[in-house]
Amino acid sequence: MAAPDENPRWDEQLQRRLARGEETALGELYDRLSPMVHGLAGRVLGDQAAAAQLTREIFAHVWEHPEEFDPAQGSLRSWLGALTHRRAVDRLRAARAAEFVPAGAAPTGAAESAAEEEIRTVATAARMQYVVDSLPGPLRETIAVTYYDGRTYQETARLLGISEQAAKQRMRLGLDLLATELAAELAEERARHGDDPGGTGGTAHGEPGDAHGDGTANDGTTGDGGT
Repeated sequence: MAAPDENPRWDEQLQRRLARGEETALGELYDRLSPMVHGLAGRVLGDQAAAAQLTREIFAHVWEHPEEFDPAQGSLRSWLGALTHRRAVDRLRAARAAEFVPAGAAPTGAAESAAEEEIRTVATAARMQYVVDSLPGPLRETIAVTYYDGRTYQETARLLGISEQAAKQRMRLGLDLLATELAAELAEERARHGDDPGGTGGTAHGEPGDAHGDGTANDGTTGDGGT
């Protein structure tokens, strides 16, 4: 199931237009995906002015280097999301280093550890929200009602006008997608720093399909995913 803006044909055509230097292609890309880029940058940086600046830089980079996007490796939305997330985290890391270490002072292990822990927490939360926002509407709505609002599957089904089985299936699929993205995030962090940031190793909030990660749904019944 494709997420919004994930259209391989559109992605490939837009990349070719950018490579030809068509300014209208950049405008089309900006109109469609700048809200996602700005939103993700803002969640990581916590500063709307800095997010706006990074958004401009991201689209300037795409304009100058359209060849870096490979349609065979994924969607344009996903590529822009990864690029934005990486650059925002790098910028946040530099800002936090300046805050925790006074000018001219040598960094201490405790200061570096505190700054890095904050960065990881913010980056992971931003990545999760980005993935949730990218999910198809029915999955996004089900996660919002069931997980974030803390409702039971029966309540979710009643509110959304679907069966309890459908609610469980949507929840399982949505958490599977979240887990995949978080695993990619952890792998990227390990590659960047050569360690295990957090040691969580796998899924988000326990096994996919479990609203609270303990093998049960909110109502105490076994979360079998409806399969």
